[in-house]
Amino acid sequence: MTTLAGPMRARDLLAALAVVVLWGVNFVAMKWGLRSFTPFQLGAMRYLCAALPLVLLVRAPRTHWRWVLLFGLFQGVGQFGFLFVALKMGMTAALASVLMQTQVFFTALFGFGVLRERPGRPLLLGLGLAGLGLLCFAMNQLQPGGTAAGTTVAGLLLTLCGAASWAASNIVSRLAQKASPGYEPFSFVVWSSLVPVLPFIVLSFVADPDAARWLDPASWAAVPLVAWLSVAYLGWAATVLGYGLWTSLLKRYPANRVAPFSLGVPVVGMAAGLWVLGEVVTAWQWAGVACVVAALVCVVLGPRWGIK
Repeated sequence: MTTLAGPMRARDLLAALAVVVLWGVNFVAMKWGLRSFTPFQLGAMRYLCAALPLVLLVRAPRTHWRWVLLFGLFQGVGQFGFLFVALKMGMTAALASVLMQTQVFFTALFGFGVLRERPGRPLLLGLGLAGLGLLCFAMNQLQPGGTAAGTTVAGLLLTLCGAASWAASNIVSRLAQKASPGYEPFSFVVWSSLVPVLPFIVLSFVADPDAARWLDPASWAAVPLVAWLSVAYLGWAATVLGYGLWTSLLKRYPANRVAPFSLGVPVVGMAAGLWVLGEVVTAWQWAGVACVVAALVCVVLGPRWGIK
């Protein structure tokens, strides 16, 4: 597909804004789903929902299966396995939506190590600001009652692990595109959604003390409607539609034209967490959010401002 020059077309602009909203509200849906399911159960159902019935309708991607397998493991089991456990153990949806965007920095670091992409001044400055932001989050935990705002050290670290896994999946996606330039992003996302299902099921039966109860049909019937709606949203809207639109935009436009829209995800996520879930953000956490967002702006928009 040819990279388009000039202003982004109205249809593609709406697609980018739709992804921002889908991914921002995504964190609220996770919180609702985790009220009824364990992290591994929610992960299995998210990707089962994302894969079916589309794998029966969409042709397999024209790329080597190792990229599909690696993408599914990093983006599915890694990113959302860590994130779901973090949300369950002590991380608010509002702060998770911000911290997950540190994947930008992990992607750049992994790109340097794997793809030999040299970091520019915007990245180095952004890394410094992001480090300052993480220091603010750490300071919050050191304050008396630092976990009262819905976060724990474990939740913070697991969220960062999720961001690093997301970054690893970005590198896999770029390697897949390099190996197979003509591959179809939508089919790639759909078929890779099959990969995390079995690992999540195994993890659930190994780690969840109540996993056996799902063998009883009454347990399924007792799940509230909002939990099923959360699963459907996570599977079809956030995963298939969101990642399908995003990867399609990355194939149609240069990355520096698409990437700035990711800055809207933490804004929507913060607003949704505060207004819908009634979450609380402390002064130190607001300072950390400001530093992380400033770091993202520096990395994403720095080259446009002439910072090399």
